[in-house]
Amino acid sequence: MAIKHQVGPGGLLLYVKILLAEDVHMIRGALVALLQLEPDFEVVASVDRGDAIVKAALETRPDVAVIDVDLPGIDGLTAAAELREQLPACRTLILTSLGRPGILRRALAAQVTGFLLKDAPPDRLAHAVRSVASGQRVIDPQLALSAWDSPENPLSPREIEVLRLAAQGADAAEIAGCLYLSKGTVRNYLTAIVTKLNARNRIDAVRIADEAGWIP
Repeated sequence: MAIKHQVGPGGLLLYVKILLAEDVHMIRGALVALLQLEPDFEVVASVDRGDAIVKAALETRPDVAVIDVDLPGIDGLTAAAELREQLPACRTLILTSLGRPGILRRALAAQVTGFLLKDAPPDRLAHAVRSVASGQRVIDPQLALSAWDSPENPLSPREIEVLRLAAQGADAAEIAGCLYLSKGTVRNYLTAIVTKLNARNRIDAVRIADEAGWIP
């Protein structure tokens, strides 16, 4: 155990402690097994909820947290931001099956260290963990190009919140109650959202924003 946290050539850690967050049991087990095959990796914690990440990290002090973007409790990007505040020494590598440029933009805004698609080859995951542990930023190149070419989110934070609730099936009255707004104000927001996204209606606006990764 004396080699823990020793640094090798190029700044790479010789021993990397990993926290894994994935809600699908079979995928989580497969990822743990895959990571444990690497002689310099140890999975010190494995959780299935976003709101369990910070507590587990504070108990085990991992070098890298490998986090699925879609988790119950709180989503992976929100958890990564909280982890950065509570344990800044821990690097974060986000895994996602959704290659949406908007999600990458949110990840960069949350200052995650790495972002990788789940269908990446196993050796790329191991390389990404080692690179992230050494402080390098790792971003899937195909997704980076897509994000570069994609338009900026035209919606304001309040419009995003209104649309997020609409996507969950809330009507204008329910959205107004949740956000302490009048129903007229909510309807104005929804009209503005549809216009900004050049959508046919509210349902189409939800689809457009969801496909772009703009709805948290």
